[in-house]
Amino acid sequence: MKKFFAIVLLAGLLSFTACGNDDEVIRLGLVGDFQEHWHAAREILAEDGIYLEFVFFSDFMTPNRALNDGDIDLNAFQHKQFLANDSSANNYDLTYIAETFIVPLNIFNNQNRISSIADIQDGHTIAIPGDPVNYSRSLRLLESAGLIVLDTPPGQLATELDIVEWIVDINIMAAESGMLAQILPDVEAAIINGGNAFTAGLRPLTDSIFTEVIDGTERNNLTNVIVARSSCLQEGGRRVEVFNEIVRVFHSDTIRNLIYDVYQGAFIPVW
Repeated sequence: MKKFFAIVLLAGLLSFTACGNDDEVIRLGLVGDFQEHWHAAREILAEDGIYLEFVFFSDFMTPNRALNDGDIDLNAFQHKQFLANDSSANNYDLTYIAETFIVPLNIFNNQNRISSIADIQDGHTIAIPGDPVNYSRSLRLLESAGLIVLDTPPGQLATELDIVEWIVDINIMAAESGMLAQILPDVEAAIINGGNAFTAGLRPLTDSIFTEVIDGTERNNLTNVIVARSSCLQEGGRRVEVFNEIVRVFHSDTIRNLIYDVYQGAFIPVW
């Protein structure tokens, strides 16, 4: 009998870890303070009895681990390429359930030191995101800006070892994405994504000196997504219905128009 109860208890704990015990309360993992779109979606969903509980993270590496471990139910902070790389590196079983927007990288200048890309000289330092995907993406942006030349096939992550020519002999400083705006006063320029830039009071359309152009295959790879544990999707039931309703609300004209109005080019909706 004791063994039976132990098995039942273990099954209950595994079930809770898999998908939670309240289908109407969804714990959503987010990074950064730029969440007006999710605040608006939460208000709409609450009218239908679905409640989003926000869980904020200070870095890009923790939310997928929290989701995989069952500490949260969904997260929304990353693009497809980051999800694929992080899942492969850490053996996460995660699946995106919806696309949201594209967040271009921008080169922001330290206005006390330079005014344009043309002002960047040998010995100047540019800070870029340190995670492998956005590090590679930043190198390609530096190449587009005419500062370096890479020898890396499209779709393959680039590293500093792939730089075959330094058109300008810059120093590249890697740092955690959320710290780049704070580092900017100490360097000549920094590559910052739209969300972190917006949080720091920087506006891509008016404050950046060079902006990433995202098209073709890269447009698909760099589209941000809402992510769930694969096991929850396989179980189906009410939890999946709630996820679908969250996606339906997020993909409304109300949220799309809010994103355009509030973020002024930092985020570009894909629906």
